Amino acid sequence: KTRAPGEFSKIVAENGGQENAFTSYDYTAYHQTIAREHLEMVMEMEADRMTNLTLTDEIIEPERQVVREERRSRTDNNPAAILGEHVSEALYRNYPYRRPIIGYDHEIVAMTRQNIIDFYKRWYAPNNAILVVAGDITAKELKPLAEKYYGAVPAAAPITRARPAEPPQEAARIVAMQHTQVRQPSWRRSYLAPSYLYGETQHGYALQVLTEILGGGGTSRIYRKLVIDDRKAVSAGSYYDADSLGPSSFTLYGSPRPGVTLPEIEQAVDAELDRIAKDGVTANEVARAKKRLVASAVFARDSFTTGARTLGAALAVGRKVADVEAWPDRIAAVTAEEIQAAAKYVFVKKHSVTAFLVEDKETPE
Repeated sequence: KTRAPGEFSKIVAENGGQENAFTSYDYTAYHQTIAREHLEMVMEMEADRMTNLTLTDEIIEPERQVVREERRSRTDNNPAAILGEHVSEALYRNYPYRRPIIGYDHEIVAMTRQNIIDFYKRWYAPNNAILVVAGDITAKELKPLAEKYYGAVPAAAPITRARPAEPPQEAARIVAMQHTQVRQPSWRRSYLAPSYLYGETQHGYALQVLTEILGGGGTSRIYRKLVIDDRKAVSAGSYYDADSLGPSSFTLYGSPRPGVTLPEIEQAVDAELDRIAKDGVTANEVARAKKRLVASAVFARDSFTTGARTLGAALAVGRKVADVEAWPDRIAAVTAEEIQAAAKYVFVKKHSVTAFLVEDKETPE
């Protein structure tokens, strides 16, 4: 109400700053990088749009087309991304993570102005927000500014969050997809997994070390076995997110060399998983994985924007500053026995979705 459309971004740019926003499964973040002397200005503008945002059809419709184009370019024209949506739909039977963050195109089209206004009024308030500031300012200097600008914004009504539980999973699922745009076949398997905050949370740190051992780069087990030693794959690895508010996933993947089938990739990965379940991991593997994980976290802190984002993400899902600060020590404390126990807990076929992506050589209709 107090500024013209686009003026926020224009002011930030004119003062030498940058700004953007993103949405995850658990939160939405708005961020600016700006010189210290302009911090108060940016805080005032953020507080203003927290309560005074005006949404007209003239503003909404161009943005709707931007979002639709983003979905087309990132998902609808990307076979791997389409497959990823189908994997999520199969992996999460009931939890909202089964739906794509950006939504489906028909939902974007059907979203009304009133839908957006109602969402804004419900969620955009100081009592549902976290302010993170990193840079040349002390907490003593920052607190009065936060109180001045955000303390004046009315709180929203108490928010009740209804998060459905994920029911027991009793059957392994397979997703097979053909697409004319596929040039490199690929295989992946995702297992339902606990996070720091959901399920058997004691496995979270061990699973982080495990994914580094299994698929965290050129010296990892899966990469070394499939790509270097056996030369069955052109790429292979794994990834796991411990920070989700709800159930997470542990994913392994590989793309075969010419003449190698996807079932051969699957068999090779399964052999490595069986080996860990039976024999565990070595002390050297654990030490190297911990060193790489902690080093990457230390390097990330060289960027104050990365540090702010890491802290904000943790706080947004209910973790504490102390959890972020203690992360290196908790990783360092993980044992080989804990890693083996976590692997046995997660790598259960009936808790998984296996996906195959191959080229469809038929001419599309």
